[in-house]
Amino acid sequence: MHMMDNDPITQTTSKIRREPTGKDKMNTKINTFGIVAAVSFFALPAFAAEEVKIGLPSWTGAQAIGHVLGEIVTSRIGGQVEYVPGDNATIFQAMDQGKGDIDVHPDVWLPNQQSFTDKYVKEAGTVTLSTNSYEGNQGFCVSKDFGEANNITDIADLGRPDVAALMDSDGNGKGEMWIGAPGWASANVNEVKTRDYGLLDFIEPIRAEESVKTARIKDSIAKGEGYAFYCYKPHAVWYMFDVQMLTEPPFDPAKYVMVQPSDDPDWYNKSSVATKDALKNVQIAWSNTLPERSPAIADFFANFALTADDVSGFAYEISGKGRDPAEVAREWVEANPDRVDAWLGL
Repeated sequence: MHMMDNDPITQTTSKIRREPTGKDKMNTKINTFGIVAAVSFFALPAFAAEEVKIGLPSWTGAQAIGHVLGEIVTSRIGGQVEYVPGDNATIFQAMDQGKGDIDVHPDVWLPNQQSFTDKYVKEAGTVTLSTNSYEGNQGFCVSKDFGEANNITDIADLGRPDVAALMDSDGNGKGEMWIGAPGWASANVNEVKTRDYGLLDFIEPIRAEESVKTARIKDSIAKGEGYAFYCYKPHAVWYMFDVQMLTEPPFDPAKYVMVQPSDDPDWYNKSSVATKDALKNVQIAWSNTLPERSPAIADFFANFALTADDVSGFAYEISGKGRDPAEVAREWVEANPDRVDAWLGL
């Protein structure tokens, strides 16, 4: 019994079982904090980059603006961008659904596309329209050489038999006039105008992609042939060719009743347009679900603003010089940091 009291094992055990000191408690807390912090750090999910899908209509201005938006999102916001080709109806329907299939329309012309903005912005409340617009003007053009040689200054001059004959490239007895691309609201307006200006006996309205129109302008000027086409500002055509816009009766809302196919299948018979279009307000629009998914991108869209000269310059670089829209956008963003900073609130 006495020997056990002096057992070194017993003595050692009794020394180890002492109460922890304040220093021990502090070390324990520090070690525990370190472990929790390490676990918490590795358990945190990585922040996902904001994403946006930009709708791209076929016209050059829309292509240009869409890529400027995308370039700023990727290079300045650090977001991810996908470009989705589509016509007005497709883009607005996708924005209305709010699933992220298409989030933004880069070039909404009003009142051309008012049937869409009335439906989705005013009535459904699923799409937001920017308050920062640039001014657009549209009408019908001929080359200056063709116009001056044949005294063509007004839209009514296209209904002269001698002028129509000079514009008849396929020998069907009617002169061709490009009125816009398939899916364009303006092409529907121009089809109604061709009828209501009394031109259908002399003029055949043609719908084709814009590249077809550009090639035909170039070819007709080179061959000294007649050609008329829908034209608008801003656009590259004013930099590429020497053209003139024809006069029309001044805008009169009483003579401008346009029903779009999205509103009524019998739109053509229910429409009546015998006046020049009013000057346009052109802006971007985005889905109302975008701020929830990508708030920084939505804030940027709300501040974004271009001028008509900006857009004409983009269009000329793309259509006139054949440059890639992404390259033109990247170059412009790099050259205009102050404007971009302002849009980003910096």
